[in-house]
Amino acid sequence: MSRIDETKEFIPVRIAILTVSDSRSLEDDRSGQVLVDRLVSAGHILAERKILRDERGEIAEQLRAWVADEGIDVVISTGGTGLTGRDVTVEAHRDVYEKEIEAFGTVFTMVSMQKIGTSAVQSRATGGVAGTTYLFALPGSPGACKDGWDEILSKQLDYRHLPCNFVEIMPRLDEHLRRK
Repeated sequence: MSRIDETKEFIPVRIAILTVSDSRSLEDDRSGQVLVDRLVSAGHILAERKILRDERGEIAEQLRAWVADEGIDVVISTGGTGLTGRDVTVEAHRDVYEKEIEAFGTVFTMVSMQKIGTSAVQSRATGGVAGTTYLFALPGSPGACKDGWDEILSKQLDYRHLPCNFVEIMPRLDEHLRRK
């Protein structure tokens, strides 16, 4: 079972938050604020925060810009993961991924099943890696953001989390580029 090794020092990571919505502003973005509050409370650094409309190209362009930014380690988006015609966040993420973390969506579904039952099947939460940056897409509800952070990301983004976590392998994400 997982646990925190208190003998290790916490390593804060720099996280960008992207809300995907045709109707939200920073003033009424409850889901983005849930993520900001939780990451800051955990000791991480809010690197940047934006809101974009549900436009695949614009979302992918912003993700690529953050992947290229050495001051950002992780991007978490909220919104646009459903099944309607305007829900294109997952496709935009996959346009950017070099490697998808397939189990992220599976684990998110397992967590959601405990809260919302079979309605969890309508979420397409996803995770992946591009360059040295982790990218995660969560649904647009505050509850889904709480679940994604509290049950998965808070643990995997904590260097002290055992038996393994995303932070400990960050320095190796681009090792294929350094090989000659």
